[in-house]
Amino acid sequence: MSRGIWYGIAAHVAWGLTPVYWKQLDHVPAPVLIGHRVLWSFLTLGVLLFLIRHRYRFKLRRPNRRVASVCILAAVLICANWLTYVWAVTAGFIVEASLGYFITPLVNVCLGVAVLHERLRPGQWVAVGLAGIGLLYLTAALGSLPWIALALAATFGVYGLVKKTAPLGAAQGLTAETGLLLLPALALLILGPDGDPASALDGGALLLLAGSGVVTVLPLLLFVASVRRIPLSLLGIIQYLAPTLQFLLGVLLYGEPFTQTQLVGYGLVWTALVLFCAEGLYARLALRMPSSGL
Repeated sequence: MSRGIWYGIAAHVAWGLTPVYWKQLDHVPAPVLIGHRVLWSFLTLGVLLFLIRHRYRFKLRRPNRRVASVCILAAVLICANWLTYVWAVTAGFIVEASLGYFITPLVNVCLGVAVLHERLRPGQWVAVGLAGIGLLYLTAALGSLPWIALALAATFGVYGLVKKTAPLGAAQGLTAETGLLLLPALALLILGPDGDPASALDGGALLLLAGSGVVTVLPLLLFVASVRRIPLSLLGIIQYLAPTLQFLLGVLLYGEPFTQTQLVGYGLVWTALVLFCAEGLYARLALRMPSSGL
């Protein structure tokens, strides 16, 4: 296999295993975790950009209104996504969090239609409709919206849409976003989530919190390296490694409940994803086949 495939697999396996990392810090309030994640991600990215400054030329441009607005919106979205995900993992909702990333590609499709005025093929409409039925079934059967899944899918989907037209590269953009969040994060870490001085953490927890920068940045860099080397159709299949691993960890390792009702709802979503991937592959193969003529 090419290096691009290995990079993609490594990135999504790393994202899929992150619940194991955050579970070690389930005694730390989620806002404090995010404060540390912002701080250490910013420092990790700063070191990275410093180390590669000789390899790439970065042009410093005076910020304009568009760049500033894109960075602020992206920062708010990624912060909301991180906070929701970390809280879900540490509170014992890994299974529902995995559902959010299963449906994210379908949310991206809906955003493409609503915002970018893209057109869907009939098979894609069927896949989106089937996933919607699955979510409605879960809502009716469980008596409440799967809000964790919807929040994760919505924030990450809109974040991807914003980044699609972002004027900065991946590492530079994430550095700018974490930089915008840095002051609120530092204030939170100094005062604590309730406005009181933050309680001291033991050495092991502090080491894990410091490592959150690498845990955040490394999969992103692997993902970017993969995107540049392999077709998006192939990457679209690889991306389901992450939520699959998260789901398996939630059920098999941490013993989260997974009822027959959930199986039906998740099964509809999984069927929609299989249909969505198969339809996309068929459409791409059809475009590559030479048309026959008389």
